[in-house]
Amino acid sequence: MGRAFEYRRAAKEKRWASMSKVFPKLAKAITVAAKEGGTDPETNSKLRTAIANAKGQNMPKDNIAAAIKRAEGKDAADFTEVNYEGKGPHGVLVFVECATDNTTRTVANVKHYFSKAGGGLVPTGSLEFMFNRMAVFEFQKPEELDRDDLEMALIDGGLDELDNEDDKWFAYADYTSFGEMQKAFEELGIEPDSAMLKRFPTSPVEYTEEQMADIDKMLERIDDDDDVQAVYTNIG
Repeated sequence: MGRAFEYRRAAKEKRWASMSKVFPKLAKAITVAAKEGGTDPETNSKLRTAIANAKGQNMPKDNIAAAIKRAEGKDAADFTEVNYEGKGPHGVLVFVECATDNTTRTVANVKHYFSKAGGGLVPTGSLEFMFNRMAVFEFQKPEELDRDDLEMALIDGGLDELDNEDDKWFAYADYTSFGEMQKAFEELGIEPDSAMLKRFPTSPVEYTEEQMADIDKMLERIDDDDDVQAVYTNIG
């Protein structure tokens, strides 16, 4: 856990990502949140978070509005959030979070990506203990607020760790403290650039460049799937 892992992952996400892939995933997260808890972000914290994350990726306002409106339609798909766990090439551990309107299709696709790379899925729950689920907030610190005061205010919300690199700040907390951390930021008048639940490996493993070439090939296939919302590994 911590900023070193966060930046390495950010580099991978930048390498994999393109707007044509990222925006549909963000839009689906918004639609799922709106369908679950209503279309008003003031009363739906999950939707508020999804919108903040979309804005953090420079998603146009029209796209955000369309994703919310989609949840109101009679023909709006009923999405199910489901996770898959597996082992890939060179023993890499992979946790895949999905949102799908067809679990049969999704599990078949994910299983194919693993098997094509010489790996396979493992029983649900097998890798839970290999990852810490954390609430991660990325934000800009107001100049008038010093680090000590910021840290004290966020500790009341459940802060575990505070990191910064240049003008980027990251606050980490246990996933159960997500709501309390949101309130702490609101009380400070800070709107995070992104607020997400992420998984970090408890025992990160280093892989060689040759091994990473095989692993990245599989991860790119998984990440390209429209039903996949997030992919986490034990890569150190």
